[in-house]
Amino acid sequence: MEAPVVARPPGRRTKEDEEEGEAVFREVVSFTRAPLPGRYYDKDTSTPISFYLSSLEELLAWAPLMDDGFNVALEPLRCRQPPLSSHRPRTLLCHDMMGGYLDDRFIQGSAVPNPYCFYHWQSIDVFVYFSHRMVTIPPVGWTNTAHRHGVCVLGTFITEWNEGKRVCEAFLAGDEHSYQAVADQLARMAQFFGFDGWLINIENALSAAAVGHLPAFLRYLTTQLHRQVPGGLVLWYDSVLQSGQLKWQDELNEQNRVFFDSCDGFFTNYNWQEEHLERMRGQAGERLADIYVGVDVFARGNVVGGRFDTDKSLELIRKHGFSVALFAPGWVYECLEKRDFFKNQDKFWSLLERYLAPHSTCSLPFVTSFCLGMGTRRVCYGQEEAVGPWYHLSAQDIQPLFGEHRLGGDGQGWVKTHCCLADAWHGGSSLLLRGVIPPEVGNVAVRLFSLQVPLPPRIFLSMVYKFEGPTDVGVGLELTTGDAGSCHVGGISVLSDTGSRHRPQPLRVPPTKLARWVGRCGQMLSGGWVQRCYEVSLRGCLLLDLLVSFSRPPGSQEEKSFVCRLGEIQVVGADSLLAPLPQVQAVTVSLVHWRRAGSEPEGRPAPLQLSCSLHWSYPLPEVRCFRVHCRGRAGVASPLPALEEPVFLGLAFANQYRVVDLAVEAPGPGQDGRVQFLVEPVPKEGFLVPAAEWGRATLLYSGPE
Repeated sequence: MEAPVVARPPGRRTKEDEEEGEAVFREVVSFTRAPLPGRYYDKDTSTPISFYLSSLEELLAWAPLMDDGFNVALEPLRCRQPPLSSHRPRTLLCHDMMGGYLDDRFIQGSAVPNPYCFYHWQSIDVFVYFSHRMVTIPPVGWTNTAHRHGVCVLGTFITEWNEGKRVCEAFLAGDEHSYQAVADQLARMAQFFGFDGWLINIENALSAAAVGHLPAFLRYLTTQLHRQVPGGLVLWYDSVLQSGQLKWQDELNEQNRVFFDSCDGFFTNYNWQEEHLERMRGQAGERLADIYVGVDVFARGNVVGGRFDTDKSLELIRKHGFSVALFAPGWVYECLEKRDFFKNQDKFWSLLERYLAPHSTCSLPFVTSFCLGMGTRRVCYGQEEAVGPWYHLSAQDIQPLFGEHRLGGDGQGWVKTHCCLADAWHGGSSLLLRGVIPPEVGNVAVRLFSLQVPLPPRIFLSMVYKFEGPTDVGVGLELTTGDAGSCHVGGISVLSDTGSRHRPQPLRVPPTKLARWVGRCGQMLSGGWVQRCYEVSLRGCLLLDLLVSFSRPPGSQEEKSFVCRLGEIQVVGADSLLAPLPQVQAVTVSLVHWRRAGSEPEGRPAPLQLSCSLHWSYPLPEVRCFRVHCRGRAGVASPLPALEEPVFLGLAFANQYRVVDLAVEAPGPGQDGRVQFLVEPVPKEGFLVPAAEWGRATLLYSGPE
């Protein structure tokens, strides 16, 4: 049975502290509050951080608190095809970077320039967050982003050296209750925080008693995890033998297969040669895909490939039908020039492309602004919101298939796709498409997304784009469908007169929600962007691919080059747009901390910095994220005018947010300061919710008595 989450009380609130349904909280400014627990909050800023556990005692004592809620993933594992349980060889990415818990530990993001960013998710099946901390819980930003792409996320349970041997003897050498207690906690943590399982890495020798219980521990953990996290995985790293000796084998063999037989998969060490792969085929039986052959991208030791020769490793691994575990592909960031990071990362993954099988998304709504979760400025639907570097892993949108598409035959047409921070429609980046239409063809197209979505009878599609420089090249969305025997596609009609011979089919009762969604279609938008929308009627269809097509103008014969920027693509079912939108409710303010922001101006109190936690209620499956705003000033006891422009504070990917060092004016004698916090839900369908429907709470504060 799950223990209850222990909550912290909100700020002082009385029954009369309500303004038109909005809660009002009262605080007296004090500079003596106790510090927040260091496990959950950065000691310098009090911003929420992801954390790990360093000891067996910490693991066994862990129970979920309200503070743990910041680390819970918003995104469930997205439906994908083929499922992870298929026999297709898989690709595992093991992220190991400089000890882990770097800029990625800041749950609400940070202002770091040039962070590490991974975006080739379409070809990845499993993501492991690795560090040398005993219980490595994946930072929630990685889980949100991976799940959004249909990628399974594992943490790491690792023991090493003499301390590791002591830990293993403590929970493995005794009776079954000891190892079951550890397994129960590991399964419980994966379920609570929303990730999918564990890589078990025992890199120390074991006594006969401890190694004798190890297979039973793995079986019990695997059973408990599958029960609590359907589709979850427990993988074993090639290290200890069934004798208890620590001796890496670089293969599955009779000395270690007892561990493979006790869990979901086996991650080999890295110093293998082809003869190891040949021997493993006989050991694997029907579980070839459950053997993840390790490839150290740093190329340390006697390895095949690595670095920009990693394709040589994959060629052999795929030849023998195994899955691959790419260890530390962040090599392109750690060891090469940071200014060339995007170029080097694209080069690295393009060399592997022929050995990687993309998976397909199979659910709607499908909305992406191509945001990488970072940028040099922040943009909201074409309007610049802030200037300066930012990094927020959870804010990364679904990424496309990157690379180059060339026309077959002797044609010279091509389209290349790149992520680009120079401009954005929503977030911090956009997708740049460069290409050439040769004289002998009318258009070129590039597949951006592989899908396998059973479609409702009516869908709406939208594309936000702009060309760089004047051009007469045309652009449009294309789609392919499956189930050709029964699939019927009605006419695609653009939802505006621009560039189309048809008007859209009007809805019989146009709902407000849909009117918001199509309101910008066909218009020139902020920053030179254009939105084009489509309505498609279907029956019995699967949506298989989304493509963007570029066409020459009628009568044109010469070669046409183009540079186009995509800001957003949306595929939304009509029923989803008709559903009523929930409202943010029960916004509370708690854990209020104050700091003096500087010296006192002459005749006035020193300005203040306010930090506090906001919590609210909202059905999380309905939302993409929340945008948190504030407005307010000192010396104002009455409600603030609705016309005062809210100030954007940040993004939340949970029903809570930590406001950190918000600059506010100190109230004068006998006065109250007032700050209103506003929580804006961002629906998965991708439209703006009117401010009247946001959640609200107000904090009134007065100086010390």
